[in-house]
Amino acid sequence: MDYVIRPVRAEEWQLVKELRLAALRDPVAPLAFLETYGQAVEQPDAFWQERAAGSSETGDGEKRQFVAVEPDGSWAGSVTVLIERPDGEVPFGTAADVHQAHVVGVFVRPGARGGGVAGELFRAGLDWAWSLGGPRIERVRLYVHEDNLRASAFYRRIGFVATGETVPVEGDPTARELEYAVSRP
Repeated sequence: MDYVIRPVRAEEWQLVKELRLAALRDPVAPLAFLETYGQAVEQPDAFWQERAAGSSETGDGEKRQFVAVEPDGSWAGSVTVLIERPDGEVPFGTAADVHQAHVVGVFVRPGARGGGVAGELFRAGLDWAWSLGGPRIERVRLYVHEDNLRASAFYRRIGFVATGETVPVEGDPTARELEYAVSRP
C-alpha cells in the first residue's frame, strides 16, 4: 500500500471539504451519511475550517480525522473518531455508558477500495482512541444502515460485532441503523 495514513491538519480544510463532498456524491451516500451533498455544499468556508481544525492534532483532543494520502498528495479516504463520555453530549445514537469512541464519516474513493486502505484508516483511528490518557476508552462503536451490506461485512471482517442496539433512521421510520462495537484489546 502506497498511502500515508495520518491525521488531517487544520490548514487542509479545502481537502477536508473536497473529500466530504466526494463521499456525499457516492451512490451509497444516502445509506452511509446523515447529511446530503446539497446541505454540505452550502456550508461556508468557516464551517470547513472549523471542522478541519477541530479534528486535527491541534484540535480539542475529542475527535480526530484520519486520511489516506496517496503519493501524489491526493486523499484516497478518511475516517473520523469521536470520543464519547458517559457525562457528555450524544452526537448520534444512544448515550455512552462507558468511555468510548465512535467512528463516523467512513469513506474510501472507489478507485482505492479493496486494497486495504479502509483497514489501515480504522487501525490508525482505533490505535489513537486506545492510546488516549485520562479515563480509558473501553470500546469503539459505529452505526451502519441495515441496508448497507458492504459496510456491515467490512466492519465484521475487522472485528466489529453487532450489539443488537438499533436507532431509527431520521426521515424513514421503517429503516434502522445497527450498532457495531469492538472492545478494548
